[in-house]
Amino acid sequence: QVQLVESGGGLVQAGGSLRLSCAASGRTASINAMGWYRQAPGKERELVAASSSGTSTSYADSVKGRFAFSRDNAQNTVYLQMNSLKPEDTAVYYCHADVLGAPGHVLDYWGQGTQVTVSS
Repeated sequence: QVQLVESGGGLVQAGGSLRLSCAASGRTASINAMGWYRQAPGKERELVAASSSGTSTSYADSVKGRFAFSRDNAQNTVYLQMNSLKPEDTAVYYCHADVLGAPGHVLDYWGQGTQVTVSS
């Protein structure tokens, strides 16, 4: 129903910046909210930033003030601007969407992930 494709990951030095993009396709009119999660090896997936239409963005405490989430509704794309990157930001970053299915029901969709590696 919905496909999510992340891009923009890569290798960056500590203190540098990256901008991740997530393009949604398919039944995009049914997307209620989108956001970014990340998962480091051996760690659980955690919320980085997420927002629904008309709702303030929520950020993980560890990235607050350094990362910025934005959404281009016309292009069905969300972005994660990551500044002042730290080695502990190293993880696979996943795009996520809440999608309305049957009336009153919400489904979860995930992108394939993009690797972000921050060197010290």
